[in-house]
Amino acid sequence: MTEQENEQVRIIKKYPNRRLYDTEESRYITLPEVRELVVKNTPMKVVDTNSGEDITRNILLQIIIEQESDNDPLFSNDNLQNFIRYYSDTSHQGFSMFIDRSLSFFQDQQEAIQTQMKDLLAGGSPMKFWSDLGESNVELWKNMQNDFFNAMGVNTKKEK
Repeated sequence: MTEQENEQVRIIKKYPNRRLYDTEESRYITLPEVRELVVKNTPMKVVDTNSGEDITRNILLQIIIEQESDNDPLFSNDNLQNFIRYYSDTSHQGFSMFIDRSLSFFQDQQEAIQTQMKDLLAGGSPMKFWSDLGESNVELWKNMQNDFFNAMGVNTKKEK
């Protein structure tokens, strides 16, 4: 992280009493408020005040646990069991890369659809919308699949 990027990252301090302190707003915040920062795409870092360690990942996992405990969980029991299995599997790295790419793919698709819907509502062509979306999906899927296979050590180049 560059110095400039570091300055833009919001620092949240976690104290031994388990309270979270937002240094930008100079006030204590709750876990749901940290979740809102994530939803708003606010760059942030959570630091343990005792050790100075970056514990952002731990806090994000806490947020996911709270979300998953609600009535409308994102992951099924089967998904969670498979995640646990992948921790001890040799394909751990490939699975992690696959999840990263899948989430990026999904986010890119959401943004593309929103942009294209705005264009469509502004008088664009419906056929061009669906054609562009289809082409984009195929290309992104091919790239994601190749990256996954490459991470697994499978050669994806066809020999002639």
